[in-house]
Amino acid sequence: MAFMITSPLLSRSLACLSALILACVTSAQQAVPTTPAAPQPAAPSTAAPVYMAMTTSKGTIYLELNAAKAPISVENFVTYAKSGFYGGTIFHRVIKGFMIQGGGHDTGMKLKATREPIQNEWNNGLKNLRGTISMARTNAPNSATSQFFINTVDNAMLDQPRGGAAYAVFGKVVRGMDVVDAIAEAPTGRSDGMADVPKTQIVIEKVEILPGPPAADAATLKPAAPAASSTPTAPSAPTAPAPKTP
Repeated sequence: MAFMITSPLLSRSLACLSALILACVTSAQQAVPTTPAAPQPAAPSTAAPVYMAMTTSKGTIYLELNAAKAPISVENFVTYAKSGFYGGTIFHRVIKGFMIQGGGHDTGMKLKATREPIQNEWNNGLKNLRGTISMARTNAPNSATSQFFINTVDNAMLDQPRGGAAYAVFGKVVRGMDVVDAIAEAPTGRSDGMADVPKTQIVIEKVEILPGPPAADAATLKPAAPAASSTPTAPSAPTAPAPKTP
């Protein structure tokens, strides 16, 4: 014989028990840890390269700056260039078989006031190869401001981190390595307590942004100034023959 539950109290008890079981099951489901989605790798930057012309007293150096791999360094360099900062600065350190450095001292060998230092982008995959331009800095990794150097040879040692960082490459010379090499050949000496200073100043006259890559025949090395000619001497008057005694 089947029995029916007719007690209201018992019915309410069973309903409460069912609700409690359902709550426990829901809580347990919510407590199960879920595996967070793996972070997606950042998409590589597609920033277009920036082309610049650096006009010096030796000639014009054309640069392609890698805004995709060195955005901080490129923005920093472009900002200084747009402000006219580099006009009238010099290549104050030239070491043949190594690099040429400039962008900080004026023609009086005084350091110009700069903006705040930038983050070092040394680990961006770019290497200090011949013709690359990199940020100069002190021994502190994140101390680069306006100064830069152009490698005249492959300098793998500058890619090795020391003190936590190496030297950040942010572009390369695409035309005008003849100018770079001519600067590297400049005789040097000491000036204001600094070594490797060109004896004849090599001045950066201006740095400009170009609308695109330089033309294949864009002017680079300036022709050497003609050697000063010596003061011509007046031709000597012919000597009259001595009269003969008859």
